[in-house]
Amino acid sequence: MQKLLLTTVLTLLLTGTAFATPTLKGDITVNKAIVTVGDMFDDAGSLAETAIFLAPAPGTAGIVPLADLTQAAKLAGLYEFENVGFTRVRVARDATIVDAAALDALIGADLAHRGIVSGDVTARTRFDVADLSYNAEAVADPANLVSLRYTPGNGGFTARFMIAGIDAPVDLTGSIELMTSAPRLKATLPAGTILGADDFEMASVPLAIADAGGYADVTQLVGQQLVRQSRGGIMLKASDVMAPIVVSRNSLVTVLLKTGPMTLTVRGTALANASAGQSVDVLNSVTRKILHGVARADGAVEILTATAVAGL
Repeated sequence: MQKLLLTTVLTLLLTGTAFATPTLKGDITVNKAIVTVGDMFDDAGSLAETAIFLAPAPGTAGIVPLADLTQAAKLAGLYEFENVGFTRVRVARDATIVDAAALDALIGADLAHRGIVSGDVTARTRFDVADLSYNAEAVADPANLVSLRYTPGNGGFTARFMIAGIDAPVDLTGSIELMTSAPRLKATLPAGTILGADDFEMASVPLAIADAGGYADVTQLVGQQLVRQSRGGIMLKASDVMAPIVVSRNSLVTVLLKTGPMTLTVRGTALANASAGQSVDVLNSVTRKILHGVARADGAVEILTATAVAGL
């Protein structure tokens, strides 16, 4: 008898669980275009994935009156449900914001795929429509670039995008400016300054201006000497710098002549400025003869021809 009673109770419990009455929710949020029975009701059972009506547009919300909801539920196969007193249900739909930056990134990726931008060259996009913003469906790729027509001559473009949750394509126009980076002086420096890496900051500049200006790369500038005073904020050309002067005019220098294991040295007065590797004349302080040599990085002048030994 006890066994029969236990079996009956267990059967009733299982039956009650299997046929639990769906309960209406008062406020729901979905992230897809279709609202299902499971979205609207707790314990929807086998009808959970059945569509009941369309969701509002991404990023918006709508109100469904109880009468309309009841009718839609019947059409979906749900004839009875529990309601704790709701007279209407608020349905909201999640959204991802697709703005100008997101669309700009898609255009940049397309230009990179074409090989138009690479390395230090980037694209700066300006849309003809200001403050672009679209509520897209909350998916992994809320926007896709369908086509891009770009005219390098004037920088104009026409682009077509598909935004998730928006049926019609989005057509936009604007301009693309190719940009690059160039070293810019941080502060005003006097003529003769030996430039170091800390004297520069990298600045974004239109590629067309950089090409026309002939700006030097930072590797061409570091370790070089300014030809003239240069103000902060400018970008330098190769002609604005020179190899550092190691021998100054009218300065006393050491003149070296190496011949075999022997090195002869004399002192003299440099007759011109010279960078390392440049030819320079020196007036021998004793003989008053002019010696022809080549400036070294250490500031000495070396005579390279042994025939000059007798004339030291």
